[in-house]
Amino acid sequence: MSITRDIATHDNAVAYGGLIDAIGGVATIVLVICGLVGIAPPMMVAIATIVFGVALLIQGGAMLSEYTQVVFPGGVRASSVEQMGGNSLALVFLVGAGGIVLGVLSLLGISAPVLSPVAVIGFGTALLLSSNAVWRLYVLRRASAQMETAVGQSQHVGAEMLASEMASGSAGIQALAGLAAIVLGILALAGNTADLTLNLVALLALGSTIVLTGSTLSATVLSFMRT
Repeated sequence: MSITRDIATHDNAVAYGGLIDAIGGVATIVLVICGLVGIAPPMMVAIATIVFGVALLIQGGAMLSEYTQVVFPGGVRASSVEQMGGNSLALVFLVGAGGIVLGVLSLLGISAPVLSPVAVIGFGTALLLSSNAVWRLYVLRRASAQMETAVGQSQHVGAEMLASEMASGSAGIQALAGLAAIVLGILALAGNTADLTLNLVALLALGSTIVLTGSTLSATVLSFMRT
């Protein structure tokens, strides 16, 4: 009973982590829109970069925490680096932290036209390389749930089907958004660095994507909640 309660508490925490992640994406979108309509674009870009960096850290932490809780019969955990996606999640942490630093420096006025595109390129790379992380998590949770079903635990088939569709769809969208952010960041560096429009558009795409992936992470976790 205690173990079941602990697992449920952990799943709730991860689901809330995905929700907070999505809220960070919404905040990024709002800040970007303010910048696009002409409200202090340099400041909006810097703040949006910081907010997105924090959201990326939360996403990485939530996914890593959930991966470590995937347990198979006999107490064997899915510890393979390829299965866990450890490399991509480590990159998400590093890029998130780096993005926060670059955002703070930009906010202080230190080479903002250069640091902002660099942060955008880093964010895009992290999303591109970790695009399959949520889908991989769903596959592992599904395999674990199927094994548990053999000992009499129930499944929420409808919720799992929805989570499956969301996870598979978000992987492709995240990869495309990451690639688009990288291209926009490079164009911003190569072009007129005083024009922050490309940075704002890239952050808008990144913010929209992290809203989707955060919601998908929450849906994936909730679909496998043990009762």
